[in-house]
Amino acid sequence: MQAPIARQAGRAIIAALGLALAAGGARAQEALRPEGVTQTGHEVFSHGVLVEQLEYGFGLDGPNIGRWNAQAWYGSDTDKAWLKTEGETTRSGRAESAEVQLLYSRLLSYYWDLQAGLRYDIRPLPNRAYGVIGLQGLAPGMFEVDLQGFVSERGDISARAEVSYDLYVTQRLVLQPNLEVNLALQEVEELGTGAGFNDVEVGLRLRYEVTREVAPYIGVSYERKLGDTARFARNEGEDVGGWQLLAGVRIFF
Repeated sequence: MQAPIARQAGRAIIAALGLALAAGGARAQEALRPEGVTQTGHEVFSHGVLVEQLEYGFGLDGPNIGRWNAQAWYGSDTDKAWLKTEGETTRSGRAESAEVQLLYSRLLSYYWDLQAGLRYDIRPLPNRAYGVIGLQGLAPGMFEVDLQGFVSERGDISARAEVSYDLYVTQRLVLQPNLEVNLALQEVEELGTGAGFNDVEVGLRLRYEVTREVAPYIGVSYERKLGDTARFARNEGEDVGGWQLLAGVRIFF
């Protein structure tokens, strides 16, 4: 009799511990959930705006350039709407390049989202609209990856790959190397792009997170136009690349 009673008591204790751990885990998850995230039923909804780059580059062997790169999102843990924008301005404040993307995102796995939607280039002229399909997430080693393919309204096909990594030197000091590569299947002379690899940019930014929302940074970057894209730039009297010293701020809210 004692053995069955002991087994039943043991099962009851294990069940009680399981319930307690589950309740504690739920409370911990709620406490750790970042701002801008709410839960409805079994779905977690989140929203936010991340200005990854808001900076000014001081050209060491070329012009000074202002740059922005930002994205906003809203949706559940499986389905989200994304708004992305990036571009560059000259010293006079005129936008040399500017694009906006509106995307639908679907969770593929714990680390990866499939994204599709539209992109519209405001600069350079002439304006162009594109269909977009892409993959965004974390590669092994916790590298942040954003891969996108584009098809223009005229059937031109191009692609972009961006990779970055956050290395925490301290709890507040973060070193971020990044790489961006653009390529195209066709030459589009009116936009100054050739077939093949168009350009490559390598950067290194060191930011200090004053708060989770605000992090000023300094850095250095090197950008180079390649192939026929470089030839088109030379024909227009433009620089094909060079080094820049960077100063900017990263903002999240």
